[in-house]
Amino acid sequence: MDLISPYIIFQGNCAEAVNFYHQCLGGELSVKRFGDTEMPVDEDYKDKIMHAELSIGDLKIMFSDGAPHKKVTVGDNIQINLNFESEDHMEKVFNNLAKGGKVTMPIDVTFWNAKFGMLEDKFGIKWMVNYSLKP
Repeated sequence: MDLISPYIIFQGNCAEAVNFYHQCLGGELSVKRFGDTEMPVDEDYKDKIMHAELSIGDLKIMFSDGAPHKKVTVGDNIQINLNFESEDHMEKVFNNLAKGGKVTMPIDVTFWNAKFGMLEDKFGIKWMVNYSLKP
């Protein structure tokens, strides 16, 4: 695995939260809004954050306003993101974590040129796996 990061989902106030954490923790911040992507969303959601990363040394914290059709429950809005250097390793870990749990998004190729999937393990922990495809 290349990197393990917390991924925090907000309900429309991600920009405020990201700016707060950036002020508190410092580091390098990158932000991509829904309007910057190919993901179809209503006009009023295009300014919301699709993905932000705050890098502090070797630590990376990721943030999003989440999909507009999904309700966010505070306390249930943190997932663990695993970035892999090997596609085979990613698929093996994903399948192992899914045993006794449920796949919420099967691994598939994304518009950000990665293979990505999501699941909830048998203990209720939410996981995201990502493998960047070569350009």
